Amino acid sequence: MKTTIFYCLCFLLVWLPIPLGSYRPWAILLFSFFISVIFFLHLILSIKKEKTLLPPSYSLWIIIPLTCATTLLLIQLIPGLNISESSSVNTLSIDPMQTQITLLKTLTMLLFSWLIFSYCDHYKALIKIGYSIVLGGLIQALYATFLNLSPDLNSLVFNYPFEPRATGSFSYQNFLANYLAMCLSIGMGLLISQLSLVNIQKNLKNNIREIVSVILSSKMLLRGALILMIIALILTRSRMGNSAFFIALAIVSIFSFFFYNKKPVSLRPLIISFFIIDLVIVGALFGVDKVHERLSQTSLESETRDEVIRDSLPIIIDNFFLGTGGGTFYTAFPKYQPEVYSGYYDNAHNDYIQFSVEFGVPITLLLGVLIITALSISFRTMMKRKTPLYQGVSFGCAVAIIYMILHSTVDYSLQAGANSFTFILILCLVFITANLPRENRKDTIKTSLQ
Repeated sequence: MKTTIFYCLCFLLVWLPIPLGSYRPWAILLFSFFISVIFFLHLILSIKKEKTLLPPSYSLWIIIPLTCATTLLLIQLIPGLNISESSSVNTLSIDPMQTQITLLKTLTMLLFSWLIFSYCDHYKALIKIGYSIVLGGLIQALYATFLNLSPDLNSLVFNYPFEPRATGSFSYQNFLANYLAMCLSIGMGLLISQLSLVNIQKNLKNNIREIVSVILSSKMLLRGALILMIIALILTRSRMGNSAFFIALAIVSIFSFFFYNKKPVSLRPLIISFFIIDLVIVGALFGVDKVHERLSQTSLESETRDEVIRDSLPIIIDNFFLGTGGGTFYTAFPKYQPEVYSGYYDNAHNDYIQFSVEFGVPITLLLGVLIITALSISFRTMMKRKTPLYQGVSFGCAVAIIYMILHSTVDYSLQAGANSFTFILILCLVFITANLPRENRKDTIKTSLQ
């Protein structure tokens, strides 16, 4: 049953983006049901003494913040706490129904991370989890590219009409861009970990042989998947979605050039080739110039997101500690909106602002501490650990975290279930790669060839 539970988790990682990015309440409800069933099976295993109930102690880095967020949502739903005579509800949440949905989503995240820590507990499991993320991104990339290059076809998901910007099975192109960037990050980390497995001699002939073997032969499927995801990312025409990914990759790459423990000689050529082949050549073929055009046309006059942030600050001040309730931004904002904008804002287009409005500042800061801690640990893993897989996955996690830090300043991608659960998984992988026991070299090489 342990194997069944693990593969169910891998399947759900691939399934997450398919039902409109799990952005709709019914999709979250379906995913929550599956996670609840899997967790029930985990409880049965623990009763039978075949598996320990509690995850390893290092999981507390994720479990505690999620438990605090869940507790806050429960407090927001307690009847009678709102004593304001001007309010039509008697809970702290101004929209209890939306807060209940957010509570279900957050509780599912807690159980999901609990299961990930419990079953991704060895070297081979980490590989399979990583490839499940890449497979999910590859499916979305293929589907999004096919639809984008076939303007006469409607989406197979609810028959959505053609969009000039790739969306895949998501309802919003920036959601797809965010999801692909996270999958690309982990895929890049897996590729680097495989590069490290080759025994490198310090001469040009062997370096060239390694580069060729990684890029063109045995690792061709993974490399090809990354190229396809880059194509789809570019076809989303997402300004920050594209910019943030290459900025994050550049930051982590520069760090790895100087501090990566036992750095492969061909790491630098591989990363440079990624920029040249993917950004320059593939981008030229599939329209990176259109992304650049959208960036150049962006101005404060044409964008109203800065006004939304400005007008959201009074909500944060008025609900500093406990927030307005999970999922209530679109209910709270109109009361503070001084003027009509050029569009309807049901989200803040800034995850920091939206979390502060809905959850309050203390919980938002706690989640921020978690993210910064995870980023520092991923850097430390690259510097200190000697197992190539752990270093490579940490590389990918660092890219994904920096990317999310940047992208969240201008969008609300974490509101989509596929993106938020994938990001939670990546945060879990940071602590898993930092704490899993080291594999001996024979087992490592054997696993990489399977």
